[in-house]
Amino acid sequence: KKLSAIVLSRPRQGRRAARGIEMVLRLRLQRWGAIHKPFYRVVAADSRARRDGNFIERIGTYDPMIDHDGRKKITFNFDRAKYWLSVGAQPSDTVARLLYFAGLYPKPPLRDVTISALKKKQPEAS
Repeated sequence: KKLSAIVLSRPRQGRRAARGIEMVLRLRLQRWGAIHKPFYRVVAADSRARRDGNFIERIGTYDPMIDHDGRKKITFNFDRAKYWLSVGAQPSDTVARLLYFAGLYPKPPLRDVTISALKKKQPEAS
């Protein structure tokens, strides 16, 4: 048998680093809870990861179910949310709206045209 030695000139890195791919961070919702009783965690995750897959850090929660006081519950770790925004993490549309309500993000732009309006504008084929 022939033995060979592998000499690494630099520390071994992951596949992404070897290919020169940068990770795009997103602040987005991870669905938890039960059927018809959703509960969401606000997480910082790689944009290519699955919705409920791996995440880097959990920074808050969102409970859309109305409680006894008629309110929806939103919690954030403000310091960590500010940190992730400062390093370039892009919030999803829903998280941007939640961060706006918390006072951490500017008002998200409104969509110019809704999908239903686009369907109405398309001429029907005769």
